[in-house]
Amino acid sequence: MRNLVLVILTLAFFAGCQQKNVEYDYDLENSNGIYVEKFDTLIKDENRYTSNNNVFKPGRVFVYDYYLEKTNGEKYAFQSTKDAPRLPARQRLNSWNLVHTDSLTDISVEQVLLKVRPGLQPFIEHFPDYDQTIIEYHYVQHNNDRPFNVATGVIENEKNVWLHPPRSNMFRILELNPFPFVQAPYEIGNTWQWSLKIGDAWSDERWKKWDGQIENQYQYEITDIRPVETAFGELECIEISASAKSRIGQTHLVAYFNKEHGFVKLDYTNIDSTRLVMELKEIREE
Repeated sequence: MRNLVLVILTLAFFAGCQQKNVEYDYDLENSNGIYVEKFDTLIKDENRYTSNNNVFKPGRVFVYDYYLEKTNGEKYAFQSTKDAPRLPARQRLNSWNLVHTDSLTDISVEQVLLKVRPGLQPFIEHFPDYDQTIIEYHYVQHNNDRPFNVATGVIENEKNVWLHPPRSNMFRILELNPFPFVQAPYEIGNTWQWSLKIGDAWSDERWKKWDGQIENQYQYEITDIRPVETAFGELECIEISASAKSRIGQTHLVAYFNKEHGFVKLDYTNIDSTRLVMELKEIREE
């Protein structure tokens, strides 16, 4: 009897989590340069922000290879220190080191997975007005283990696609870079802006230390639309050139966006002049 109850509860849980393929009318609201969907207050469906997505559909997994390139041209990945699992969460974020791509160990992180989730849990519990599609970043080690994952969000609609980058361990440096962002009209010469305040909790002596709050001012421009060679063959891509400026310096991003595959390549120039390059290698359903 106990097992029967467990099965019923499990089936009920998955039924409740199943996405409804329903699209609702909405308005687009400009929020600091980013256009977000605004639904009627009577619409409570937790899948309302994902039901019209073309790229970031629930269940999709985007697999990225990456490397960090120093100014001398040497390429690196990262790995957590051996004592990281025993440390408090905030300390674990800083407990990592670089490893040359020619000398990876079993615990070196080789790939980053972006997984799209249905619904709005758990964010809706803490932020009743949460208005993004929820994604998870998983960090895949050389031994195929995924020691941790972090949930965040992406905004996708007919006006723009705006994506939180991975920002754990070594990837915390990307908080200072332009976020992946493309905005219609998808024409060469189109420009747009937004801004973000960043606290000193993101500072790190391995790239830049500062006290207090900074404010990044972002500038984006569509600089080209052309075929780009990718892991999926030649794809028509929108090339976006972006910069971020604040009192501590400047960072850059060149992003390549395909309307079916999303951001197929992200080429960051970091605050310390290193490069972090991410390339999409696979899209699968889970």
